[in-house]
Amino acid sequence: QVRLVESGGGLVQPGGSLRLSCAASGGPIRGYPMGWFRQAPGKEREWVASITLSGGATYHADSVKGRFTISRDNTINTVYLQMNLLKPEDTAIYYCARNGRGPVASQIRQDYDYWGQGTQVTVSS
Repeated sequence: QVRLVESGGGLVQPGGSLRLSCAASGGPIRGYPMGWFRQAPGKEREWVASITLSGGATYHADSVKGRFTISRDNTINTVYLQMNLLKPEDTAIYYCARNGRGPVASQIRQDYDYWGQGTQVTVSS
């Protein structure tokens, strides 16, 4: 049973940065694409970014392109989301997930078979 644990969230001022980490245990993630999603209060969970098995290709939602960067280190079973130039509208719970069913850049929640518990990111002055 794969377990994903996110960390690195918190309160940050607009324009600030955070780096989220997603550590996997109970099984490797190197054989799977990985993704980050987020869910703001009262909104649907939305796809943020995806990364291929090796990390050679990445995909980002238009709303975060140029500000967020997904990466991974398969040697330590960890995926990251570097978030720069944060905006109040980035406030949400951020989840990492393993893509066990779909194409690499899938934005469909049902394609992801394991999820973390989420980490809160709040952007406010």
